Amino acid sequence: MKTSRRTFTTALASLAAGGALAACGRGSGGDKRLRLGFIPSWSDGMSMTHLLKTQLEKAGYRIKLMDLSEAGPLYAGLSQGAIDLYPSAWPDVTHKEYMDKYRRYIEDLGTYYDAAKLTWAVPSYSSLSSIEDIKPNASKIDNRIVGIEPGAGLTKVSQEDVIPDYGLQDMKFLTSSTTGMLAELKKAVDAKQEIVVTLWHPFWANSTYDMRDLEDPKGALGKGEGLHFLGREGFAQEYPEIASWLGSIKMDEATYGSLEDMVINTYGEGKEDQAAIAWSREHPQYDFKAS
Repeated sequence: MKTSRRTFTTALASLAAGGALAACGRGSGGDKRLRLGFIPSWSDGMSMTHLLKTQLEKAGYRIKLMDLSEAGPLYAGLSQGAIDLYPSAWPDVTHKEYMDKYRRYIEDLGTYYDAAKLTWAVPSYSSLSSIEDIKPNASKIDNRIVGIEPGAGLTKVSQEDVIPDYGLQDMKFLTSSTTGMLAELKKAVDAKQEIVVTLWHPFWANSTYDMRDLEDPKGALGKGEGLHFLGREGFAQEYPEIASWLGSIKMDEATYGSLEDMVINTYGEGKEDQAAIAWSREHPQYDFKAS
């Protein structure tokens, strides 16, 4: 779902009213204030944002977190200089329309994970192996596919490409939230029932619920992509040490998964900073070392 500039302005106005943008203009080389934008319902963004926050705070930076519900306002915010960093962006495929629109005013600071992809998935015990199996077995899954947020890129791809390509228009495609999808998934797995959900890699639920990606012979979900650090225009020039550090961060699925699991599951809501600090003690190779 494309977010208009007007919608973004409204979102920023509400944030400003709460003090989120107070005294935060464009940074300069000597400005130690940084604004990190993220989507709290996306656990990759939540996890990486708090890793960056705690590392940069340790180096003396003052970090303001700006949580927005959708990707459109984040890309617009970067392009307008109202957000300094987006710590875990999907600009290659999932958010391509936003990156194409704003890339002139956004800097790509590096890819930390290069095997991200969107999927439709089932528990490992499922009798389904391909998205093509869904239509003839619709009754087994109560004629429904369980999705996430209505404005998510995965939802857009599912509605505009996967469903029509596989002739699933007569099925119910449920959208609510990532939390809602996970609740439905847990309920089904606990009862060993069939269920199809929209998922992605990397995401902790793949291992926690022993999920299996459905084959996508028509390629409707698109190719794999990378998870990027994006900055506003001029960021690398103003903060070369941070830009260099971000460009050096590389994680495989197991390493990233351990961070996400620590933040989301081991520590949980309200303790994200503590989780990131604990994870960093076990993985000091990712520490930010300012000169």
